[in-house]
Amino acid sequence: MTDHTTSAPPVHALLADGTTVCIRPAVAADHEQLQGLYEEMSPENLRLRFFGISSRSAEMAADRACAAPHRGYRALLAERAGQVIGLAEYDTGGLGTEADMSIAVADGLHHRGVGTLLVEHLVSAARAEGITTFTADALSENREVLRLFADLGLHIGRRFEGPEVRCTIALDEDESYFSAVEERGRAADVLSLRPLLRPQAIAVIGAGRKPGSVGRAILHHLKAGGYTRRMFAVNPAATSLLGVPCHPSVSALPRTPDLAVVAVPASAVPATAEECGKAGVRALLVVTAGLDVDQAQALLAACRTYGMRLVGPNCLGLSNTDPELSLDATFAANHPRPGTAGVAVQSGGVGIALLDGLSRLGIGVSTFASLGDKYDVSGNDMLQWWESDGRTRLALLHLESFGNPRAFSHTARRVARRMPVLTVDAGRTDAGRRAAASHTAAAATRTMTRAALFTQAGVTATRSVGELLDAAALLHSQPLPAGPRIAIVTNAGGAGVLAADACAEAGLTVPAPTPHLVDDLLALLPDGAAAGNPVDATAAVTEDQLTQCVDRLMRHGDADAVLVALVPTAVAAATGDDLVRAVTRLSGPRPKPVVAVRLEQALPVELLPTTDGGTVPSYAEPQAAARALAHAVRRTEWLARPAGTVPRLVGVDTARARSTVATYLDANPDGGWLGPRECAALLDCYGIPQLPWAWAETEDDAVLAADRLRGADGRVVMKGHWPGLLHKTAEHAVHLDLRGDSQVRAAFRDLETRFAGLLTGVVLQPLADRGTELFAGVVQDEVFGPLVLFGLGGTATEVLADHAARLAPLTDHDVHDLITAPRCAPLLFGANGARPVDLEGLEQLLLRLSRMAADLPQFAEADFNPVLATPGGVTVLDARVRLLPRRPHDPYLRRLR
Repeated sequence: MTDHTTSAPPVHALLADGTTVCIRPAVAADHEQLQGLYEEMSPENLRLRFFGISSRSAEMAADRACAAPHRGYRALLAERAGQVIGLAEYDTGGLGTEADMSIAVADGLHHRGVGTLLVEHLVSAARAEGITTFTADALSENREVLRLFADLGLHIGRRFEGPEVRCTIALDEDESYFSAVEERGRAADVLSLRPLLRPQAIAVIGAGRKPGSVGRAILHHLKAGGYTRRMFAVNPAATSLLGVPCHPSVSALPRTPDLAVVAVPASAVPATAEECGKAGVRALLVVTAGLDVDQAQALLAACRTYGMRLVGPNCLGLSNTDPELSLDATFAANHPRPGTAGVAVQSGGVGIALLDGLSRLGIGVSTFASLGDKYDVSGNDMLQWWESDGRTRLALLHLESFGNPRAFSHTARRVARRMPVLTVDAGRTDAGRRAAASHTAAAATRTMTRAALFTQAGVTATRSVGELLDAAALLHSQPLPAGPRIAIVTNAGGAGVLAADACAEAGLTVPAPTPHLVDDLLALLPDGAAAGNPVDATAAVTEDQLTQCVDRLMRHGDADAVLVALVPTAVAAATGDDLVRAVTRLSGPRPKPVVAVRLEQALPVELLPTTDGGTVPSYAEPQAAARALAHAVRRTEWLARPAGTVPRLVGVDTARARSTVATYLDANPDGGWLGPRECAALLDCYGIPQLPWAWAETEDDAVLAADRLRGADGRVVMKGHWPGLLHKTAEHAVHLDLRGDSQVRAAFRDLETRFAGLLTGVVLQPLADRGTELFAGVVQDEVFGPLVLFGLGGTATEVLADHAARLAPLTDHDVHDLITAPRCAPLLFGANGARPVDLEGLEQLLLRLSRMAADLPQFAEADFNPVLATPGGVTVLDARVRLLPRRPHDPYLRRLR
C-alpha cells in the first residue's frame, strides 16, 4: 500500500448552499480549533459522536487528528474564513485495506453538506492509498449521519448491534457514486452562481468621471439596459455618476452588493477584492487586464478566503437578459437581444461577434459570460447554469483552454441530451508543441484530443464563429433530420450542382429519387424540369409550383431534409412570383428540416420568418448550409445512441500493477521506458495477450531461448534492446525469419557488434502468423487525461496516420467507435470475402488498455505496435510503456479551479 500521508495541498469546494470551504489535511497548529470544535458542540451532539460524554473527549480527538502523519491514517478538515467547521478521519490501524471512519460537523452548520463533502474527499484519499472499505459505527438514533452514508451513492451494508449500527461502505468506483457526486456538485454550483448571474444589488468599482473608462462604460450599460435592482458606484472623488449614487468605499455602501464589478488598475485589484470579501460581497466580475503573477494569486486567494465566485479577470463582462433583471454588465457596443442562447467565451472579441450575430438572427441571448483568463468560473459552470435556468435552449461556447476536461465532458454529455451544445474548436493547431518520440505521442495531436472530447460529449464542434452561427441558426429553427439523405431543389441547374457537391463534401448523401416520386414531381413542375436529385425546377417555375414541390419532397420517405437553392431571375420578377415564399409558406407542420440557399444574399446566414411564426435558415453559400445540416445529422446520431457504460473486466490485478509501477519508480525516480520484463509484467496484470517471448543477454542464452520458442516452422525473431530504444525497425535492430542455431548466433553477434556499448540484451519471439497489423496506444495528456489511440500499425503507422482516438475510460460505445473509425476498418470486418478478425478480442484489448491508463496516473505513454489481429485472436507483438512520477488525480472530486 503506497504511503500518501504526506501533506496534500488545500483545495476549495462548494457546500450545498453554494458557499465555499477549504478542505485540507489537519496539522499540529489546528489543535486548539479542533478541540474547540468539539467543546462547542451540544451535549446531545457529543453523545451521538462519542456514544457518551467525557471531559477528555475533545482533547483526545484533537490529539489524534493533529498527530504526525502516518501510514493508514488521514484527517481532513473543512475550514471557512479561517474557522474549522468540520473534521473527517479514517484509520486502518496500519494494516489492511479496511479503515474505520468518523466525522464531526460544527453545531449550527448541519444540513449544508459539510459532512458529505468531507467524506467525498476522504473517499478519494483512501482510494489513492489502496483502501477499499470504510467501516463506521453510529447510534441507531443518529439519523443524520446514517442518512449521510445512505445518500453518498456508495454501496452500504448495515449490521445492528443493540443501540449501535455498524456501517460497511464499499469504496468501489462506479457510475452511481460518480452520478451522485455530480448531482451534488451541480446543485451547489448553480446556487453559488446566483449572486453572479442574478444579483439583487451591484456595485461598480472604478467607474471614472471622465468618458472613456471601462468602469464608466459598464455603469452606463447597466443603467441604459434597465437593470431592475439596486445599483451603486464606488468612487471616493464623486457623489454621483450617470445618476447612480456614488460612495467612497465598499464598506460605506448602504447595503452589501451581491456582485461587485471591478474595473480598477491591476495594482489595486487585490486590495479591492480583499475589501469586497470583508464586506460580504458574494461574487466578483473583474474586467481589469494585465495582472502579474502575484496580483493574480492575491485576487484568487481573496475570492477563496471569503467564498466569492469570480468571472475574469481580463474579460468583457456578463449579461442576463431576463426581463425581471435586465442585467448588462459589459462594455460591448450594443445590448444583447433577449433570447434563448447561452453564450460563454474566453475572447472578448469573439463574444462581441456572437452577441451581434445572435441578436441579428433573432435567436437572442439568455445569459452571456466573458470568462477572460478564467481563474474561477468556467464553461462547465455556465453549462450547469443553463441546464437549470429554464430559459436557455442553445449553449454556445468558445473555450481556449479546459481546467477539468473530464468534468466538462460529464456535464456536456448530460446537458447535450437536453439542448444543443456548440463550440468553436479554438487552438486546433500544435504550433510550438514538442513532438514526442513514440508513435502514440506523435499521433496524439491536440486537435485529435479535443475532437475526442467533443465527440464523446456530444458537443457540436465548428471551426469558426461563422460556422458556429450557421449551425446555431439551423438547430434553433428546425427539427433534427432523421438521417443524412438530402433532397435538393433549385430554379437554376448550376446552383443545384454546387449544392450537391457541398452536401457530398460534408458527408451527406444525395440519393436518386424513386420513379414514383419522379412522376409526381414532373406533374407539378413546368415543362423542361428535371426530377433528379437535384431537382431542376427551371427558371420558369412559379411560386405555387415550387411550394408544392418542396412540400412533396418534405413528405417523401426517401429524404431526411430539403435544401432549396435559389437565384433571382427576370422571369420570377416579371410574373411577380416570390420564390423565397415557397420555403416560408407552410401548408401544415413540417417534420423535416428545410434550408434555403440564396447565392445573392448579402449576409452569410439569415432566419426567414415563416407563416406560422417560425423561421427557416437561409445561407449565402451552399457549403455553409451543407455543414450546418451535417452538424444536425451528427447530433441526431449521437442522441439516438444510449449512454455508454464502462464494461467490467475480469482478470485485472490493479494492486499488482500499482506495486509494479511503484517498484520501478522507486528505482527510477525520474521515470522512463520500462524494460521488456517490467512491460510484460504490467500487461499481464491487465490480461493483455502477448506473443510468447524470452530475454537473453548472451549468445548461448539466445540459442537456448530460440529452441524453446520455435513453432512448427522453426523460425524466430530477434529484437535488440537498450534503454530508450523506441523504433527498432528504424534502427535496424530486428532480425526476422531466423532458422537454426547458426542464424540465431549470427544475428546476436551482429546486434552486439553494431550496438556495442548500447545493447543490454535481446528479445526472442516465435515468428508470428500472418494477419492485420494494427496499432494501439495511450498518451497521458496533462490537461485532458489519458487518450487511447487505435489504427493501422506496422512501420508505416505515422506515415499513413490512419488513427482514431477517444478519451479514457472507454465505454462500450467508445471502443466500437475506435474500431470502426479508421480507414482500415473494412480490413477488420472481412473485406473482399476475407474472414473478420477477432473483434471481441480487439475490443477487450482496447478496454484493458483504457483501464490500465485510468488506473495508473503514472502511465505516461504506451505504444503497442504491431498488434496482430487474426480471425483466431488478437496479440501484442511489441509493447513499450513509459512511466512518470505523478500523484493520483481524482477527476470526479468536487473542487473549484
